[in-house]
Amino acid sequence: MTLLAADIGNAHTVLGLVADGVVSAEWRVSTDERRTSDEWAVMLRGLLGDALTEVDGIVVCSTVPAVLHEWRDMLPRHFADVPYVVVEPGVRTGVPVLMDNPREVGSDRIINALAAATVYGGPAIVVDFGGTATTFDVVTAAGQYVGGAIAPGIEISLEALGRRGAQLRMVELQRPRSVIAKNTVEALQSGMVFGVASQVEGIVERMTAELGLTPQEVRVVATGYLAPLVLEVCRCFTDHSPWLTLIGLELVFRRNT
Repeated sequence: MTLLAADIGNAHTVLGLVADGVVSAEWRVSTDERRTSDEWAVMLRGLLGDALTEVDGIVVCSTVPAVLHEWRDMLPRHFADVPYVVVEPGVRTGVPVLMDNPREVGSDRIINALAAATVYGGPAIVVDFGGTATTFDVVTAAGQYVGGAIAPGIEISLEALGRRGAQLRMVELQRPRSVIAKNTVEALQSGMVFGVASQVEGIVERMTAELGLTPQEVRVVATGYLAPLVLEVCRCFTDHSPWLTLIGLELVFRRNT
């Protein structure tokens, strides 16, 4: 069974064809709240082409309510013959959410926890590098989601510096030659790349200690399209799964159909 999985984030929407935990094709498009359900349908048909005939089901999660509303309208009108699952409170994930208010937790974060626990086992910490936010999610050995942390994303931090700094500007996101930069462009890149790497290492270390575990007992999984930017300079990761959310979406679909 081949599924079309859609992870709708604040800045980007990641689409992928998933079968048995393997992502055979993927696309990343901007998340535009003004895009209508008909426009989404046209985009999907254009991106997938003939591969659309191979899709046996659709599963979607979103952190943007306005976009999710358009997908709810699009799916029964444009893809009426394809079964679909929208991940929301009440949908079975198999992950107990031990939070003050479980409904506040983004569905993508629960899905990441499910995928990490299924693929790697727990205890695990998932670090998702998105443009808007970098999220940390903790799942126990028993598969329970026990909480996490949210930090500003790399792109939004760099954008804020460019806007608020009179002599600063937007620069390409890439690893500089060294931590001690010799020009303004590389100074910004150093602060972003090595600063985020140190932040991640520090938060993961504190989370591991709070769990009462040693670093050797915890799987630390990096995901998100900006993860490659810091993978080589961050010493805490044990695994890299670029399509962790898409894999988790497939697991949720199978549990609800």
